[in-house]
Amino acid sequence: MIELADVQAAAQRIDGVAHRTPVFTSRTLDGLAGASVHVKAECFQRGGAFKFRGAFNKISSLGEDVRARGVLAYSSGNHAQAVAIAATLLDSSATILMPEDAPVAKAEATRGYGAEVVLYDRWTESREEIGARLAEERGLELVRPYDDPLVMAGQGTVALELLDEVPELDVLVAPVGGGGLIAGCATVAKSLRPEIRVIGVEPEAGDDTARSLAAGERVRIAVPRTIADGLQATEPGELTFAVNRERVDEVVSVSDAEIVDAMTFLFDRMKLVVEPSGAVAIAALLAGRVRGERIGVVVSGGNVGAVRFAELLGRA
Repeated sequence: MIELADVQAAAQRIDGVAHRTPVFTSRTLDGLAGASVHVKAECFQRGGAFKFRGAFNKISSLGEDVRARGVLAYSSGNHAQAVAIAATLLDSSATILMPEDAPVAKAEATRGYGAEVVLYDRWTESREEIGARLAEERGLELVRPYDDPLVMAGQGTVALELLDEVPELDVLVAPVGGGGLIAGCATVAKSLRPEIRVIGVEPEAGDDTARSLAAGERVRIAVPRTIADGLQATEPGELTFAVNRERVDEVVSVSDAEIVDAMTFLFDRMKLVVEPSGAVAIAALLAGRVRGERIGVVVSGGNVGAVRFAELLGRA
């Protein structure tokens, strides 16, 4: 289990390196949600998503000899970019294992940040097995996307900043993939405001965390077929689940159509470009699955290419 002190230590490590992202409000959103809503826009983070926080906290904690050998990560895009940027800033090198069908914009950005990209088939191959083998063969340090205390603590700085700016929240809502973001955020929220409700949001096709919480143990599902490519986890992380079963109050789900509606709203009314995975918490709010008086919502990322963005919004 991670604690508030771990997140506070992470905040010190990333201070001056990660962006302190803005918090936006919208009277239109407040009216639709029947609440005072505060949107933490991690689409303005380095690399376009919250993932930079955890990646930098992890890699900066490694010894110089370990960083000199290089790091390896597996990711569909956001963690990939975050690790690539952090490695460059810390005079290390990054090898990234990415699925062949990862969004083109994310793969190109990862290469642009200086990483070597190795492709695999997400439908027939295990990224965990390939990643472990590559790390051992090349002598690289594996930087997991969520199942690592330093990564979780780094992601928790999202909530640390949000509650510093808006301390009286009674609900905190965040996307759930492998569970690292909400684990870090729930740790902060429950420490600073024990009465706060922490609600996670998954795509309907990728409800592994909701199923796991209901079963009381980790449940594995098939690779989710959803537009929310960053939330296609097949099973909660072992460490993240241990945190989330204790500190997350509820996990709800949204459809792909509801995600597109949220992306459209954020673009039209708040002028925010948000990727599908980043929009799920707003989707849950607009669909009436989250209630409260003062609600903090994490928009986790904005890494979506212009062509894909136009294609998705054209469906609405």
